[in-house]
Amino acid sequence: MQDRPGVLVLMGSGETSPTMVEVHRSVVRRLGGRPRAVLLDTPYAFQENAADISSRARRYFARSVGLDVEVGTEIAGADWVFSGPGSPTFALDRWTATPVAAELRGRVRARDGVTVLASAAACTAGIAAVPVYEIYKVGADPHWREGLDLLGALGVRVAVIPHYDNAEGGTHDTRYCYLGERRLAFLERLLPPDAAVLGIDEHTAVVFDLRAESVQVAGRGGLTVRRPGAQTVLPAGTVTGLAELRRLIGGGGGGPGASPVPVTPPAAGHVTLGELTRACEQRFGAALGAHNTAEATQAVLDLEAEITKWAADTEEDEGGVDEAREVLRHLVAGLGRLADTSEPRDRLAPLVEPLLGLRERLRERGAYDSADELREALAAGGVSIEDGPDGPRWTVRG
Repeated sequence: MQDRPGVLVLMGSGETSPTMVEVHRSVVRRLGGRPRAVLLDTPYAFQENAADISSRARRYFARSVGLDVEVGTEIAGADWVFSGPGSPTFALDRWTATPVAAELRGRVRARDGVTVLASAAACTAGIAAVPVYEIYKVGADPHWREGLDLLGALGVRVAVIPHYDNAEGGTHDTRYCYLGERRLAFLERLLPPDAAVLGIDEHTAVVFDLRAESVQVAGRGGLTVRRPGAQTVLPAGTVTGLAELRRLIGGGGGGPGASPVPVTPPAAGHVTLGELTRACEQRFGAALGAHNTAEATQAVLDLEAEITKWAADTEEDEGGVDEAREVLRHLVAGLGRLADTSEPRDRLAPLVEPLLGLRERLRERGAYDSADELREALAAGGVSIEDGPDGPRWTVRG
């Protein structure tokens, strides 16, 4: 299609989280109409929960982006193609053995259609790819795998490293897609002299407008162009040209941390679920310290709302949904302990009534385990709930 835009998006992580919604919407808007959208499930197709990951991803794009997505490997002629988490090497082995690799390269070379590669799939976009599972999980010596080199059509010779600022390791270095500094320093010396590392932070997207030859960094982190002994960081809000990116990759200008182009501040609100969970937990603790049960209850309700928004996230990212649910159960139990029998009903109502509403929403979504845990937490504090035809009723045990 002559009038179809040409866009390549690389994401460091968070591809099906709230942080990337606006990036997805912005590129889909360029297509207009009802685009044919295909989700390539290859990187995670070997996982036992592959069907669940695909279902959550389809639900995310339908609800948050307004895009009806089909799962498959037939991408010829597709307006929008997406691939995300899993194993880069598994994807490379399958794609290079089928027409998919050539079709992905052809889309970028022709500057036609929207192609979105995130996390593991983003690893495959350069001349070399990190075999993450083999190095980090199995203990293989650091080595590169030959990548798809999608960016070669743009004159960009790089190895793409998503999850660049990962901090899950805590006591050990998991930056640079779980490689850490020592292994990445070794690997970058193995790259050709005219190539560089392109590091994309988590919950960050790099949008290449293939027709305009522009590059935009969006999200919560930055894009790092790294060569041995030097790096240039382009923070969120940066808009520059492919020519400038090629210059940086070739070693032109920029020292450690340098930013060679004017930038605008990153948009506020780009935070992970882990950060939101910790914020709600802190609000809850402060409210309890001030004997403000209404604010404590609101912190619980706000956390539940965030969990709902992040439920479609297909990555086991830092501060994931499971961890947030554990915190939610802990906070609800804390509210239950507040509800002792010495407190009159009118004083407990501001605490109990919103929690009953939360319980009903959980039941409507089929989250019966969480709804039962909430009921048990209140019961432990002396509040009994009885379900009737007119809805739940609660009483304080004497």
